[in-house]
Amino acid sequence: MPRPSAVRKDLLGLCAHHFRDGDSLLFNQTVPVDRFAVAQTVDRLAVTQAAGRSGGTSGVISGPHSKLFRAGYLLLGLLALLLGPGLAVAQVPLPVQRRPVPATNVTVDGSETMFATMCALHAAGFEQEIGAAGWHPLRARLRDMLQKQQGPAVEAIRQFYQQHELADPGATLSRFVWFGLVAGPAPDFQPTLRHEELPPDVLALEGFSELLAAYYREQKIGQLWRQVQPVYQKEIVRLHEPVSQVVYLATGYLREILEPANPRSFTVVVEPLVGRITNVRNFGDHYAIVLSAADEIPVEVVRHAFLHFVLDPLPLRYPHVVAVKRPLLDVAARAPRLPAELKDDFSSFFAECLVRAVELKLRKASPGERDAAMDVDDANGYILVRPLFRVLGNFEKSEPSMDRFFPDMVRAVDVAAEAKRLESVKFAAADEAAAPLAPEQREVTRLSRRRAAGIPSTVPNDPEAIAALTEGERMIADKNARGAEAAFQKVLAKYPEQTRAWYGLGLVAMLQRDAGRAEEVFGRLVSGEHAAIEDPLVLAWSHVYLGRIQENNGRMDAARQEYQAALEVPNGPEAARRAAQKGLSAAGGAKAGERP
Repeated sequence: MPRPSAVRKDLLGLCAHHFRDGDSLLFNQTVPVDRFAVAQTVDRLAVTQAAGRSGGTSGVISGPHSKLFRAGYLLLGLLALLLGPGLAVAQVPLPVQRRPVPATNVTVDGSETMFATMCALHAAGFEQEIGAAGWHPLRARLRDMLQKQQGPAVEAIRQFYQQHELADPGATLSRFVWFGLVAGPAPDFQPTLRHEELPPDVLALEGFSELLAAYYREQKIGQLWRQVQPVYQKEIVRLHEPVSQVVYLATGYLREILEPANPRSFTVVVEPLVGRITNVRNFGDHYAIVLSAADEIPVEVVRHAFLHFVLDPLPLRYPHVVAVKRPLLDVAARAPRLPAELKDDFSSFFAECLVRAVELKLRKASPGERDAAMDVDDANGYILVRPLFRVLGNFEKSEPSMDRFFPDMVRAVDVAAEAKRLESVKFAAADEAAAPLAPEQREVTRLSRRRAAGIPSTVPNDPEAIAALTEGERMIADKNARGAEAAFQKVLAKYPEQTRAWYGLGLVAMLQRDAGRAEEVFGRLVSGEHAAIEDPLVLAWSHVYLGRIQENNGRMDAARQEYQAALEVPNGPEAARRAAQKGLSAAGGAKAGERP
């Protein structure tokens, strides 16, 4: 059972999050509060939640009072304080100070770009031979109208569609959904990503932006979009509560706070014209799920996608820790049902197994149902679900958020023991090929991700060295320069040219405000025989830090060159690109193309 003080810390953090985000008008009043009384109330709530965890609820409150806790267990004690004697209120009532509600990186909304794309698709003849029974009323009504549209732009759209239509209607729809997500706003619909970053499905539709822009103007799609807003608003309101519950329960279990300032985003796009196919996509740091506003909301699909949004970055953030477990992927790759894209992408495979393990924790399932689900996962190749589910029990008893606990969780997976267990696991045979169903007859979830860069080949296959690199990175995060330097030097004593260790020494120099030493180390990593050309993360960030050093020394031309070089690193991390764009702008250079 976790200590009440540990849970108290979590609750205080979440309370601070509510105060900061201004979720309730009550907390936006300028009123002095008895902090000791608030802490006492949070302590009582912490004891309640800790007791709930020890009862086998995995940190998710259940039972007859679960709805009350889900709605606002963090706020009940504070509300009582504000209304009770523990509140010290000024004699003269103070006016309510209204603040604008801050932006959030989790949204439910419609998209004019997606709407225009789907209008063009239906006008071109998509699903024209399919009956409208069971469709959303708006979709049925608009399809008839769209198919009767006439004009040069419509004919150009129809000709383009005929040239790009695939045998599988679902695959055809997938292409245009991808376009609707990465295209910019009306009336031009130009892609928001650079050409080399566009998904293959969008590259296959080259030239569609110009055709859609002409169609949009000719058929007054903008006016039609405004006319259908009441329907979309109704569906957005209907989705808000279940999506909020998914976010609330998932972040509560993982003890993660979503910062609105974080550029990563998760968007639920409401679009009745896509039919019953649920599409899940992510490009870079931006995740999107397109829902058709059907009668039954696919809560489990939304939860699965949101957990990927939260957990996908972790294997990439701690590559050295995860790499040690890679031998288990060699076993999983023999499973016929494991998707091909996961068989050679260990970070994505690990993230998928972790998402499934957390889902099992969040579901209200009996132990027998959970064991059965893990048996299916083993048979399908998701062999890390079972050990990760077990290790999540340690997480539930700990204090840190998943972001900080992740390395310890990965280390707790015993590769030898799992390899022994898997000797008795029989993988399921591949599914027999089945005739494709029409889109309106099936519920399809497509989870498409841009493949992340794997572990750089410069990282040695040496558990001791990997552990030292990981320890050094953790020390950097804790701003312990001396401890980090010792860890990185330990690696360099055995592997003198190890680029991640040299990069760590550069960060140590930055922490120690030793600009000369930092410039020397980062300079070594961007040019000459020691350049980190095989490690995009090190190469891109080294250019960024060199740019900052040059900027601080007043050498603006040199700073701009470094920032531009960081932007040109192939497969460089998104965060480094954003830092380089910001630095380039501050240094007076032309701003590179913005990402969405």
